Order: sequence, then C-alpha cells, then structure tokens
Amino acid sequence: MQTKIQRITPFLWFDSQAEEAARFYTQIFKDSKIMSVSRYGEAGAEASGRPKGTVMTVAFQLEGQESVALNGGPYFKFTEAISFVVNCESQEEVDYYWEKLSDGGDEKAQQCGWLKDKYGLSWQVVPTVLTGLVNDPDPQRAMKAMLQMKKIDIAALKRTSEG
Repeated sequence: MQTKIQRITPFLWFDSQAEEAARFYTQIFKDSKIMSVSRYGEAGAEASGRPKGTVMTVAFQLEGQESVALNGGPYFKFTEAISFVVNCESQEEVDYYWEKLSDGGDEKAQQCGWLKDKYGLSWQVVPTVLTGLVNDPDPQRAMKAMLQMKKIDIAALKRTSEG
C-alpha cells in the first residue's frame, strides 16, 4: 500500500542536528512522531562530505503537519524570514509552548510572541484571541501593548484593549 504524500512539506536544513531537533519538537507537541530516518550511503556521503551511515534526513510529524529535517552541513542558517506559528487557545498553552520552545534559545530574538529555539528556528507563539483584539474598534491599544511584550500575556492584552 502506498502512503499519500503531503503536497507541501517544510524542509528544514540543519548542520548536523536534524534528528536531535526532530526529537525535541516531537516531545513538545502532542500527536507527533518521527516517521522515518534515512542515512547517507556511499554516493550521498561523497557528494555531501558527511560520513557514510550518519543521519541524512528525518521525516517527522507535528500534530498532523509533516516536515523533513536534513543534515546538510553548516552552509545555510535559519532566519526570521521563515517561522512556524503555534496558535494557542489559552494562556496555559502560550506559557507551555513558549517555555518549551525557547529553552536554550536566543533570548535576544524574543519579541511580540516570536522566539528562536536552540536550533535557530523561529516560532510565533500566538493566542488565537489576538486577531480579534487587533481588529476591534480601537486596534491600536492591543497592538501597542503586544509590541511591548516578549511572551504574549492574554489578560494584559484584554485589559489594554478594553481601555
């Protein structure tokens, strides 16, 4: 039986931490798993300069979203131009994902719900109520408050929005 392949799949380039990162992410998100690990064979090792038998790619799934992590070497780094958004229903979820994803990450890269994890990948940990608050009759209040935050505080946003 052939498995249906997801049409669009994020492909993440790591130096040599693809498997470590995939395991880190799958431990944070519920209903997540490592789907497969492929290793460099002789031809791939020769072309990439990576040792034969080491991890080449790791296919993993985070709450239904499939991604692939590649050990491609130190040639490319993540930037804030690409990020994953984690939509949160409560402050407890915001706190949980913020704490887990930012552990070991770059504290200087934290603002407005954005953070960089210990692998340099950017995440946005965003409460779902934010959209409504920045689209209310006076969206500038909530937006101004959010711009002052690192981790988003839902109660503070609501207080500010209400005046």
